[in-house]
Amino acid sequence: MAAIKHTLNRDLFLPNDERLIGLIYVFKAPKKKKGSFLCAVLNTTESPVQARVYQVKKADRGESYKKKLSWLLRDLKVVDGKNANKETAEFDLNFEKLYKWVASSIDEKESFIACLWRLSQRYLIQKPEFVNVPPGLLEDITAPHDQNQKSEGGDDISIEDEDYQALSSKEESDLELLMSECKVAISNAETFTDQLSRQLSVLDGANIHSIMGSEDQVLNLMRLLDEGIQQAERIERKLDSYDNILLNVKEQMEVMRDKDMLVKIRNINHQQLLEELEKVVNQLDLDVKHVDALVNGDLATPTGIYECTRAAQALLKCMNADIHQALKRMGAVEEQQKRFSKLSVSFSKRVAHHLNNLFIHQGNELGETLSRFSGELKMPIHDTMQRELVVYADLMLWLKNTDIAVFEELAKVYTVNMQKMYTRELQDFLENAKQRLMGKSEKGNKYATLNMGSKLSGSSTSLGKISELRGRSSSMQSVDRASLGSDQDLAQRGPFEQTLEKVLSELERVCVAEQDFCFKFFQLVEKTPSVSDAKGSPGQHNVSADDDSEVWTLRNPTNVAERQINDAVRSMMAALFPTLETDLDNFFVFADQRDGLNSMYMLVKLSAHVNHSQDMGSFLSKTFGNCLVKVKRNFDKYIQVQIRGVEETKVSKKNRCGIISFVHNFEDFANLAERIFKGSDRHADLEKAYAKLVQVIFEQIVRVATEQQKNPREVVMMENFHRMYSILSQLKLSCLENERKDAKQRYWDNLRTYTTTLLGRPLEKLHIFFEGVEKRVASGVKPEEVGFQLAFSKQELRKVIKEYPGKEVKKNLEHLNKKVEKQLSEEEHLLEVVWREMQDEFIKQYKHYDDLSKKCYPDMQITLDFSIDDVLEFFSSIARSH
Repeated sequence: MAAIKHTLNRDLFLPNDERLIGLIYVFKAPKKKKGSFLCAVLNTTESPVQARVYQVKKADRGESYKKKLSWLLRDLKVVDGKNANKETAEFDLNFEKLYKWVASSIDEKESFIACLWRLSQRYLIQKPEFVNVPPGLLEDITAPHDQNQKSEGGDDISIEDEDYQALSSKEESDLELLMSECKVAISNAETFTDQLSRQLSVLDGANIHSIMGSEDQVLNLMRLLDEGIQQAERIERKLDSYDNILLNVKEQMEVMRDKDMLVKIRNINHQQLLEELEKVVNQLDLDVKHVDALVNGDLATPTGIYECTRAAQALLKCMNADIHQALKRMGAVEEQQKRFSKLSVSFSKRVAHHLNNLFIHQGNELGETLSRFSGELKMPIHDTMQRELVVYADLMLWLKNTDIAVFEELAKVYTVNMQKMYTRELQDFLENAKQRLMGKSEKGNKYATLNMGSKLSGSSTSLGKISELRGRSSSMQSVDRASLGSDQDLAQRGPFEQTLEKVLSELERVCVAEQDFCFKFFQLVEKTPSVSDAKGSPGQHNVSADDDSEVWTLRNPTNVAERQINDAVRSMMAALFPTLETDLDNFFVFADQRDGLNSMYMLVKLSAHVNHSQDMGSFLSKTFGNCLVKVKRNFDKYIQVQIRGVEETKVSKKNRCGIISFVHNFEDFANLAERIFKGSDRHADLEKAYAKLVQVIFEQIVRVATEQQKNPREVVMMENFHRMYSILSQLKLSCLENERKDAKQRYWDNLRTYTTTLLGRPLEKLHIFFEGVEKRVASGVKPEEVGFQLAFSKQELRKVIKEYPGKEVKKNLEHLNKKVEKQLSEEEHLLEVVWREMQDEFIKQYKHYDDLSKKCYPDMQITLDFSIDDVLEFFSSIARSH
């Protein structure tokens, strides 16, 4: 072990100015596989001295060693010997985590633990805890290292019980110099030792003679030291006498300091008491003019209101003064507070009585106010009344802060009186609007309702079944589609739109104005009265005696700033306008009963006002919103009625069909609806209605085309789907793009079917001949050999061709054109389209016959009596003649 210790110290630690103090060979518990060394190392070159523990293992290749892990000894927290009474080779070291080791022998374990103990006691301030360690191992050093106690060799590390100590580099150089002076130092160690002993004796003698020669100097030094000690003793005695004198002075100064401190504390207390009393007096001092205003102030004039308001706020400031609880128990303070309470109760009664009479008086002026606006569609303006009341807003705030019961009673009186007035005004206003609609709508009753279901004859009809569904009189179910959706029709419907906008705008103006008034007058937003109110202006609604400016200005609803309205505002507005929603619903029902199309106007206009009122957060938002839901339902019912009308359309058995009436009506409906919903955010509702109507119309076109007997089914479907395609293309709505494409496809499909069916096979015998030729070729006969068969010989082909001269073909085409002209309706103008399609089909058949002739009869030069150019001329001349 000594050799290994020497090797490790030399190779690993000495190059780093470190010295190996303790060494132990260990294994990791519980498995004993590869062992390693734990080395306790000291580095005295660092300040402070650093002690470390290294884990050293043999390198994978060779006999050298390497450091694997290192820990500072100060990081060691616990050394666990496992058992203090029973010998065991296991022990634990707890650094940043717990390490379990098994020593190669118990002696090595105890020696290493003792080494760690001595190092920690000498060089660590915070020492690790040693548990389950025999006490005998910890008895060597029981106190921290004393830097004044040195070992004889001058080394401060006495804990090193080393049996071998390596030489330093200086020692090695001195030893080499000494040995070089003696030639036999290596060959004869005994002679070298004797020589060293003689040199040591010489040096010792020289030292003794030197000491004896300096005896006189030592005696002189001792004498000087004795004189210095005597002088220091004299100085110390003088300092003791001075200290005794200063001790008496110190006691006297302390007494004077204590007295001065007591005087300062007394003065400070007197000053603070005086300031506090002045503060209390100032806080509880109510000016005489304020007392006079509270008792005798005039509440009917602006000057009196201003003075009373300032006095009330000053009184509130005195009553809510920030006074210490101990001072509140003073007799003078209690007496003053009682006086303030009496003034507050008295003034509260005065204000309540005055405002109560004012509310009742203004409510009684209802008849006069209504009479001024009886001939005009406009609700009365109450700005004068609100200007008269708003100057009391700060007094209402004072009541709210001082006597909430009186404040709530006044709010109740105001609500009851104004509710009666607003209810009567609202009913008269809406009744006036109804009368205007009845008076102006009689001229336009023939345009009253767009009904998409009627007889195919196109005449106006009474819709008894639809009337039952809608609960309306049948006299308003007729349709004059010549003007529906036109500029004239819109002009005739203009009065309703104007009346509706006027109704909504007036209601919004009145409700917002009243809401703003309540918001300010009743202080429905939490507000803390400021101290400056009593010193400066009493509030933004008050006026001074010399200020004649308006204190209340009605705001334009479109310019009202957005704000959050609390529940108190909505609750008061609901109490002031309890019948607003019901009366509005009745008005909308009345308008809807007179004309189902009015539901579209109401949906658009009311939606715009709902969005506007939502921006302001007003009471009207909820009311308009509830009404909007019901108007939307009426619009949906109107669309359902139109769908029923389409589904219940009757098929005429006498007249030709043409464009079905509900297709016409849908076009008019779409034109009118687009003008009404232009720029509205409710266009999505209209698009949904379009989708439902178009789907039903498509289904009913097929039904009507099948049931009617006067026109070919394909003609009816072709013309009506062509008209629907045109309508949907004009609307240019992306939501109807699929329906538009479907209408176009159905139109072309029926056009081709009709053209093919009507044209048929104009060259019937020629078609039969070539049909037989195609069958022979299909059965395997070569095309050039078909002419050798008797039934399909060249002579037979010429005979068939002679039966279709050009004049005969043109005559047949003229007859076909007349038939097409008779079957098609004039209003859709599809004759030219159908005739061109028939021309293409005829030329297609012509080319087919010509190709078969050239293929099967290549050498005969057999052709028809007319060419393609002749066919084009036939169709063109016939088209021009018609």
